[in-house]
Amino acid sequence: MEFDFTPEQLALRDLARDLFDKESPPSRLRELWDGAERTSLCWRAMSGVGLTGLTVAEEFGGMGGDDVDLALVLEEAGRAALAEPLLETVAVGAPLIAVAGTDEQRSAWLTAIAAGDARVAVLLGDAPFAAGADDADLLLAERDGELHALPRGAFTATPVVSEDRARAMCAVTLEATPSTRMAGDASGARLRGAVGAAGMLNGVSMRLLEMTLAHVKTRQQFGRPVGSFQAVKHRLADAHVAVESSRAATWYAAYALATGASDAAVSTSIAKSYASDAAALANRAALQAHGGIGFTWEHDLHIWLKRGKALEQAWGSATEHRRRIADALFEGADG
Repeated sequence: MEFDFTPEQLALRDLARDLFDKESPPSRLRELWDGAERTSLCWRAMSGVGLTGLTVAEEFGGMGGDDVDLALVLEEAGRAALAEPLLETVAVGAPLIAVAGTDEQRSAWLTAIAAGDARVAVLLGDAPFAAGADDADLLLAERDGELHALPRGAFTATPVVSEDRARAMCAVTLEATPSTRMAGDASGARLRGAVGAAGMLNGVSMRLLEMTLAHVKTRQQFGRPVGSFQAVKHRLADAHVAVESSRAATWYAAYALATGASDAAVSTSIAKSYASDAAALANRAALQAHGGIGFTWEHDLHIWLKRGKALEQAWGSATEHRRRIADALFEGADG
């Protein structure tokens, strides 16, 4: 299969990179780590260029894009360690409302998402916490085998301590009623969440390698740049190969979801397991090449180290997804 992104999709990637670099710099992430109030400035900027409505149908004011259109934007979100709920709202929430919501829920919430007036948090299956629920206007949650769309006021979110304080994790209590029940289930949402997390992990890994390459080109040891040493070059080359392989797997998984391919579930698990493993490799290589300073508060590298560790476990760990691949491969086998 010959696969490439369209000029429009590449332009959307460039737009997202410029916006995220401007509206969500490391200085802003540091403020969030210190407990600064979350504002809607970045989210408003995203809605102004159509990013919040990327996966919303045109009839509701969106761009009518799909998982492939979103793939590179999610990478850029990971590259910027974006604190906004792009994954939960645009990659998971909007498509889930579109396929599983009632007519009333679709009309109300998809329009609001596209306009940048609603942020979504997601609590599916046995997930213990919901990312960004303290700032969400809508919670999509599973309870007793039913899917519910709960507006603010129908749930309570309590932030919990996590390793990435820019990405707020919350314990949630909710009041599900017949009026909040949705019409479908969340099966496809889990796949989109895993592919979205894989895309963001790839962006995190890319940023880790970019920062590390810049460091080893200038850091001197024995009168030479650290990056000239074979051991450093090999370690970073291995990480680069792993990340590029993960990106390709994630792009195909996004394509499989967008086209309803029969291998979408397996492709999703391949993508997430690859992305988690590649991020772990990039994480170790970056930290070791920085000589430990990358884990200190003074250096920005720790922001991406911790975002990567958080996303490695989000929407299924590498081990969980490899188990799903094995189950699919051996389904129906004797013994």
